[in-house]
Amino acid sequence: MASMTMIQALNSALDNMMERDPNVLTFGEDVGYFGGVFKVTEHLQKKYGAKRCFDAPINENGIAGVAIGMAAYGLRPVIEIQFADYMYPAYDQLVSEAARLRYRSAGDFTSPLTVRMPYGGGIRGGQTHSQSPEALFTHVAGLKTVIPSTPYDAKGLLISCIEDDDPVIFMEPKRIYNGPFDGFHDRQVQPWAKHPASEVPDGYYKIPLGKANIVREGEAVTVLAYGTMVHVALAAAEEAAIDAEVIDLRTLVPVDIEAIEASVSKTGRCVIVHEATRTSGYGAELSALVQERCFYKLEAPIERVTGYDTPYPHSLEWEYFPTPPRIIKALRRVLES
Repeated sequence: MASMTMIQALNSALDNMMERDPNVLTFGEDVGYFGGVFKVTEHLQKKYGAKRCFDAPINENGIAGVAIGMAAYGLRPVIEIQFADYMYPAYDQLVSEAARLRYRSAGDFTSPLTVRMPYGGGIRGGQTHSQSPEALFTHVAGLKTVIPSTPYDAKGLLISCIEDDDPVIFMEPKRIYNGPFDGFHDRQVQPWAKHPASEVPDGYYKIPLGKANIVREGEAVTVLAYGTMVHVALAAAEEAAIDAEVIDLRTLVPVDIEAIEASVSKTGRCVIVHEATRTSGYGAELSALVQERCFYKLEAPIERVTGYDTPYPHSLEWEYFPTPPRIIKALRRVLES
């Protein structure tokens, strides 16, 4: 197997699916000739032609609307929103049309649409290139929301999304496109080549949606995370030598509640980590689910480590970003309660 970055793994997923299924196509801003701002679609236009991999105008509302129409007529479009921060003009189309199409047509139509969007901070992108809007999608009935944390998962999950008959929001943590990030911004960044999950098969494989991954087993406390925060949570547990079980959710909707319940019932403690703002963030939903299902097993209040309720700052990025020291403090609080 080849060692791939997340960018290369996503490109391989698209290549595999476009080769297998002539109904799969991809488009967005700079997606065609240029290969995407992060190069995820590089060489696809040359290989499959400008009818299946092409550039779109700078119009997210139009990109989503055209893709929904394509999906209703049997194609499987994969669109790229260049940054998740730019998806707001397309939000009405995704909520009012894509998410409702199966329901409003009594099953006569579906919307097999995949929306790729790089998200999250840690790249000095400031307020308009660092947002984490995943909770806006998890609130919408009819949408699925998927976030990978490794190249291996990225490819397998994206293939599952493309083959799904319902619309899927596929959010790519851009801070880990080229290597895992442990949250210590002043340390040397490691490439994916040194990580076992960078070993990615060249061919077709799937990772089912709705199945979490236990990336570190432990008995003392459960940590729920996704995307970049999986690596930051692992670094925090190692740095503090805490016997934490770290669960990579991988899919937010549908969420693997069985895996969460089993882990928290075992440890009796739970810490939830995400980059997005705290109020109404996805961590609030996770906290409610854990409280409802594991109340009599909990030995301490649930802790959340999140971004703050402010626009994403440029000059104070590392004060905003959930780092290992912040997670360690939360872990110690629940262990000492």
